[in-house]
Amino acid sequence: MQPFKKITALAAPLDRVDVDTDQIIPKQFLKRIERTGYGEFLFFDWRRTANGDPDPSFVLNDPRYRGAQILVAGKNFGCGSSREHAAWALSDFGFRCVIAPTFADIFFSNAGKNGILLVKLSEEQVNQLLENARTIPNYQLTVSLEDQTVTDGRGFSATFDIDPFRRFCLLEGLDDIGLTLRHAAELDKYEAAHDEAGWLKAK
Repeated sequence: MQPFKKITALAAPLDRVDVDTDQIIPKQFLKRIERTGYGEFLFFDWRRTANGDPDPSFVLNDPRYRGAQILVAGKNFGCGSSREHAAWALSDFGFRCVIAPTFADIFFSNAGKNGILLVKLSEEQVNQLLENARTIPNYQLTVSLEDQTVTDGRGFSATFDIDPFRRFCLLEGLDDIGLTLRHAAELDKYEAAHDEAGWLKAK
């Protein structure tokens, strides 16, 4: 998992509340067995018209936001089912950070385990970022997990709270497997002792 320390990147505004995981990645695309390749299906029902063409009215189809790595959204982002594919789709599309007033609990956990930083700011702060991203060309934010700050170089500055363990994992780039492998030597020692005990018992 790629560590998250600090990024300065283009911000895209998704001014919608209650964005659920079926909107993030519709259920018909959950049959893939890999974690990659989901980016092209992110927000599929919003990004595409009925005949499959890109919908020019949807924000992520606007050339101004091509390459955005920060998504600013309304409250209760990631509600709905617990599918981890939602985090995979956001990551595969290129998003490293989502800023919103609130997030669904299970999505919050899944995102962190996939290297996506979720930043909770007040509704007033988020509304300001949404407006800035809509109206200021090439609007960029700097998100620092090390300092726990969001700034834009134009006067906006905010701090955010994060669980210390989640912060540590993101800074170090550790998912569940990575955390386990940090104890590889102890695990190998235990397995060796367990195997030896079983062999002696068998004798």
